[in-house]
Amino acid sequence: MKKPETDPVIARNRKAAHDYHLGETWEAGIVLQGMEVKALRAGRASLIGGFAQVENRELWLHAVHIPQYAQARWFNDGSRRKRKLLLHRAEIDKIERKVNEGALTIVPLTLYFKDGRAKVEIALARGKKTWDKRHALAEREATREVERAVSRRRKGRPD
Repeated sequence: MKKPETDPVIARNRKAAHDYHLGETWEAGIVLQGMEVKALRAGRASLIGGFAQVENRELWLHAVHIPQYAQARWFNDGSRRKRKLLLHRAEIDKIERKVNEGALTIVPLTLYFKDGRAKVEIALARGKKTWDKRHALAEREATREVERAVSRRRKGRPD
């Protein structure tokens, strides 16, 4: 009997939401080598700085760090090598068209296991300007302040 996975998420790219305006998302399979799967099952990976590109009508994931598995043979392959993403041809063509139309990039958001297979969620993203980031931070801070004030009022404390 297959045991259920309690927390299949291996890595999240939380910085992506801060640095980009995120658009459409897709779930893609990822081609890994044996020891990379073991390293992922140990929960070790980093998506920060990762991106995907369409090359020769194939989607490739670049700069995602999957460290070497400690118990593996001494000649492990590179931890930041490019890895092929698995999507349907129509989806790859659609992504390529959208990237070529506008100034968009393909960013990995989460890396996780689903039914025993490694998957990566990718999104089309447009880079934020510095003032966009400052505006988002100010907006988030204002929302927190309002929530604190409402909480204090409910508890009967003065402002």
